[in-house]
Amino acid sequence: MAASIVKRVSRVKKLNISHISARYKLLTGFRHFSTSKQWNKALVLGVYENESTDSIDFTGTARKFDEKADGKISQLLLTVKKPLKCGKTRTLHAVDPEFSSVLVTCIGKRGEGYDELETVDKGRESIRAAVAKAVLQLRELGENEIEVDSCGDTEASAEGCHLALFSYDDLKAEKSRKPAVRISCATRYSQDKNSMEKEWRKGAILAEGQNLSRRLMEMPANLLTPTKFAEIVKEQLADKCEVLVRDKDWAESMKMGSFLSVARGSVEPPVFLEIEYKGRQSDSPLALIGKGVTFDTGGISIKPSQGMDAMRGDMGGAACVAGSLLSVSKLQLPVHVKAFIPLCENMPSGSATKPGDVVTAMNGKTIQVDNTDAEGRLILADALCYSEQFNPSLILDMATLTGAIDVALGAGAAGVFTNSDDMWNKLQKASVRSGDRVWRMPLFNHYTKKITECQLADLNNIGGSRSGGACTAAAFLKEFVNNKNWLHLDIAGVMSNSGDVAYLGKGMSGRPTRTVIEFINLMSKETKN
Repeated sequence: MAASIVKRVSRVKKLNISHISARYKLLTGFRHFSTSKQWNKALVLGVYENESTDSIDFTGTARKFDEKADGKISQLLLTVKKPLKCGKTRTLHAVDPEFSSVLVTCIGKRGEGYDELETVDKGRESIRAAVAKAVLQLRELGENEIEVDSCGDTEASAEGCHLALFSYDDLKAEKSRKPAVRISCATRYSQDKNSMEKEWRKGAILAEGQNLSRRLMEMPANLLTPTKFAEIVKEQLADKCEVLVRDKDWAESMKMGSFLSVARGSVEPPVFLEIEYKGRQSDSPLALIGKGVTFDTGGISIKPSQGMDAMRGDMGGAACVAGSLLSVSKLQLPVHVKAFIPLCENMPSGSATKPGDVVTAMNGKTIQVDNTDAEGRLILADALCYSEQFNPSLILDMATLTGAIDVALGAGAAGVFTNSDDMWNKLQKASVRSGDRVWRMPLFNHYTKKITECQLADLNNIGGSRSGGACTAAAFLKEFVNNKNWLHLDIAGVMSNSGDVAYLGKGMSGRPTRTVIEFINLMSKETKN
């Protein structure tokens, strides 16, 4: 018996013990903690997709860290004879005394760029999605401090991290909230740390703007009334912007009958926000306009109860304007922006506007309101008229305006209606960089006829049939625009995220805030030159 035992021990000694140990640590998620100190600091490293089972295609930072760790990262990854595919991860432990976890994430194929068919930069999008998945997994592991590889695009990496970690859980018990995580860029091996940190900060600010939009859209309507929205925006933007809060009396003095007709059914007073950011002196500012219906029941033309809770996000256009201005001001872009946000609730009551009522907009045009659930265009009409008084170089409005755009495009892109090819080209270019796509829609006179053929007034607020609903809504707005550089973004289809964008959690999306910021950035460079 003793001899048999000796033989078995001898055979075990011949095995590669370190190989077994490494494989065990990799596959079981073994974590090593010092007996004197427990730490929760992690590192995210990027690798490129590679079919080889004999080598790892590391990013620059990952390669240098692997060298520092005496090749442990590559050794552990190669132990599993299955190359990582884009978006897949491996979590390693006890490979470096500084980090309790090292997570390797695959960022796709090296050299990927603009995809003409998809109209997106696949390389940047893959980085955003890959690092987003990585930091979420590490948060679940209990890591509260994470260094992240720039993965060859520091700005995109920062965006992915900060967008993914957003959560609106302010109203939950503290124990149910997501833990805070400190995120930083792994600059230790960079030859130009200042440049990398600058790009990281830019990406973080872009995400911060979108996250403000998401937070505002998620807030329950009883907590985010028009008045409260104005207070929050003033608090967020007061350092860099001038914020004027206009009341109902002011709107009446400006003869904004279209806007006020929507507010009539609610006990919450309407508010008209006017915001100015002056990154440079100009007599022709960029005008941003956002639909701010803080809750939309549909009014007398009431919506079905199922899904009505999501109508707390019907101020998505206003939220995206606020988020855009936050980032523009923090980035200190050399541009002059004027923003206009009409805020109200659309409620049924004895004082609410009734189907068939006729109201008068600021420009004197009369509107027959045949459907009180087509209210967004009514409040935008007066905001568009008012913005023209400031001689803007362009007007861009955003609104969760129609269910029809959701039917047409879904969550794939925001619909864009514009009278300017040049503005469209610039916005589309901005969307490629942000990864938040846009798609151009028609502004034919065919649709204008649908809303100008009206029994009682100059215009009807609906087109007479369900066909081309997003197009007739845009045609209605065009009746209140004289500017030759006008863009209308119907963002109803991209209002929420249910898994369509990998680096955004489920819930209100805040789209297309970053696209608008990038567009303003492009315009600032043009006006500067």
